[in-house]
Amino acid sequence: MKYRKKFSRILLVSIALITAMNINAQLQTSEIDSIVEKAMNTVDNTVGFAIGVVKDGKIVHVKGYGTQSIETKAKVTSETAFGIASNSKAFTATALAILVEQNKIAWDDKVAKHIPEFKMYNDYVTDNFNIQDLLTHRSGLGLGAGDLMIFPAGSNFDIKDVLSVFQHFEPVSPFRTKFDYDNLLYIVAGELIARVSGQSWESFVDEHILQPLEMKNASSSYMNAAKTTSLADAHSFDGKSLSIINRPKITGKSNSLNGAAGGIWASAKDMCKWMLAQLNKGKYGANLEHTLFSEAQQQEMWKMHTPMNLQQDPRSPFKVNFSGYGLGWFVSDFNGHLKVEHSGLIAGMSSEVLLFPNLDLGIVVMNNSEGAGFLNGLIGYILLDKYLNLNTGINWLEMAKGMQQQQKMGDPETEKVWREVEANTNKKISFKNYIGIYEDAWFGKVEVFKKDGNLWFKSYKSPRLNGQMFFYKENKFAIKWEYRDMNADAFATFSLDKKGRAQGIKMKGISRFIDFSFNFQDLNLKRL
Repeated sequence: MKYRKKFSRILLVSIALITAMNINAQLQTSEIDSIVEKAMNTVDNTVGFAIGVVKDGKIVHVKGYGTQSIETKAKVTSETAFGIASNSKAFTATALAILVEQNKIAWDDKVAKHIPEFKMYNDYVTDNFNIQDLLTHRSGLGLGAGDLMIFPAGSNFDIKDVLSVFQHFEPVSPFRTKFDYDNLLYIVAGELIARVSGQSWESFVDEHILQPLEMKNASSSYMNAAKTTSLADAHSFDGKSLSIINRPKITGKSNSLNGAAGGIWASAKDMCKWMLAQLNKGKYGANLEHTLFSEAQQQEMWKMHTPMNLQQDPRSPFKVNFSGYGLGWFVSDFNGHLKVEHSGLIAGMSSEVLLFPNLDLGIVVMNNSEGAGFLNGLIGYILLDKYLNLNTGINWLEMAKGMQQQQKMGDPETEKVWREVEANTNKKISFKNYIGIYEDAWFGKVEVFKKDGNLWFKSYKSPRLNGQMFFYKENKFAIKWEYRDMNADAFATFSLDKKGRAQGIKMKGISRFIDFSFNFQDLNLKRL
């Protein structure tokens, strides 16, 4: 028995040594510079990038590349703030973990205990929905359910609308059985934080996370982020050229919905501090003398709460045996290493965070061009290839060229739709059968009206969803939104009575590449 134990210890030490030998302790800054610059030169629609790498408890690389804006040409630096979008979800999970440690909540508390008016699609789910269910994408609702309340930005929905919306959706799977990504339940989590702490989500995150970690260029809202002098512009890409996405006007009033699903702006330097706190199991400070959250809470956040199906390409050099979602993080194994990650996307801007706890390695990649979003993952995996000494032999830059070529090919199916619309331009349509006000149980009222001799559509609660309706075929129209920051044009199909008068509208995105958050298909508009 003693020999067996001794042999086991020797075996474990040997494995650890072999593993260490196969890991590159640190890439040189010049190597990372070369990787990023080659990637940017390969894809001709890049604008700016910010890269941060932490290893063995230190920031080993943090730098900006390219420009903040195609207009100002100001350089991206390590302190340039980017919208990190859904990477904000981990901050929301951490805020809740802090409240757990303050004994103000428990993870298995029912949401209705803290928000009595919260209501799901049936009484059983409402009564059993707990705080962790808000974070784990296992509600039973479909992908992106209700996201039209927050996409595009600038809607007039408030937290009362969000809290009452879930009862109007039909579930697509039994409660807690399937992963379907959502955003609105994170907004509910933000409201729960506000009610328990007595502070807004923004104020709580600022005070309890951003300020202690000295994330000096980070902000919990765009309104605060816009006060900085170093803010990246977002850029859209139509397959041919880049254009700046205009920043929202600051009116002095905060958005009526909290940013718990995706509201944080931060620089690469800020995100390095965030990654170090995560990798140090909640400890921070010069000598790790302070605690943001305990190791027990970190384990809870990094535990796989919602399993996901594996869709691994057998040709991939990166081997994955399990995959799922924790609390604000995706978790999986990666060639035998635990990988904790998340991505984020807003119009014209995206981010990627990759953590490898047993390697004490963290990587953040942020960019401000819709057309170069795919480079986030590629740059991350190039760095991993180097750090793990995998020698995959993959020509990542050729892969980038192929992805760019696909972008330039456009969307033939959508282009065909608009050609058919153009062919029907002279067809006479009786607009009076369609004009009127329609209402959906959760999205509210929309109006179909005549403007300058054409048929138009507008939403009352989401004013940026406003655009001309073009006849497509039969009782089906194509809507070209005035909002052009993302590809979101939609079909509107009218149901008619025996007299040919419209009674309702069903909608669907025109492009198969449309972002899932434009969930027009969930609308059921009835004529008033």
